[in-house]
Amino acid sequence: MFQLTFAQSNDELEIKEVIDVFFEGLHAGDTLKIKETVGGKVIMQSVNDSGLKSVIFSDFLKNIASINPETTKIKEKIISLNIKLDGVMANAWAPYEFYINSELSHCGINSFQLIKIEGNWKIIYIIDTRRKDNCN
Repeated sequence: MFQLTFAQSNDELEIKEVIDVFFEGLHAGDTLKIKETVGGKVIMQSVNDSGLKSVIFSDFLKNIASINPETTKIKEKIISLNIKLDGVMANAWAPYEFYINSELSHCGINSFQLIKIEGNWKIIYIIDTRRKDNCN
């Protein structure tokens, strides 16, 4: 007989922490904090009904830095996080809701690809879906 456990591995906890820090930086407009979480040349893409859009990571950081925290509060609420691992590669699947000034803007799925570089998990690829319907 075996016992099911729901404990997370150290790697899973470290990956969750990297993603948490990424979003802490996003919410605070702290691009340095965001940069701590990524490795190499980060690829960012978004998918919606219009198709696939690539985003240059440095442009993403400029956009985040340009948000005035006095007038605009952004919050990406992660609904759940499902992490899959194979050695030094991981994927994190994260349904989310995105709020601007406490109003729901859109929702979707974030998919993070991470690799372990010199003992640390780093985000190397982010793709997300974005929709305004069925955000319950």
